[in-house]
Amino acid sequence: MAIDILNESGAEVDEAQLLRLVAFDLEQLFVHPDAEVSIALVDVAAMEQLHVQWMDEPGPTDVLSFPMDELRPGAQDRLTPAGLLGDIVLCPEVARDQAKEAGHSLMAELRLLTTHGLLHLLGFDHAEPQDRDEMFTLQDRLLAGFEQRDRSTPGRTA
Repeated sequence: MAIDILNESGAEVDEAQLLRLVAFDLEQLFVHPDAEVSIALVDVAAMEQLHVQWMDEPGPTDVLSFPMDELRPGAQDRLTPAGLLGDIVLCPEVARDQAKEAGHSLMAELRLLTTHGLLHLLGFDHAEPQDRDEMFTLQDRLLAGFEQRDRSTPGRTA
């Protein structure tokens, strides 16, 4: 899988952990190994500009997703075709405030936002209650699975 991370935020982030997370999520969602996704970590000013430009909403947000090839999750017997999933943009400064409010670490919040953004790239949404339940249940399952796998890998902690 081609997973690119560009950290322009100035925040110290465990990029290797985010790479492992996205690889895990894509594997669990039966996405073709040749699929491509990029993650950009940006500062508040850049995120605010993107939020206004693409969502027509003021202020910064925590995560934005920009799907490319409109790929959907595959199945065990049928992988998603190879292609460009798209871009996930994260704002660690906004995530830090949310993490503090939620009572967990910045990396826990960034894992949640990364998985959330990836699910948006794969066509999930949470506008309707039923869709929200489906997306958030899958998001929680992916995060729990990743944390379990990452914790059991020698020398790694989620």
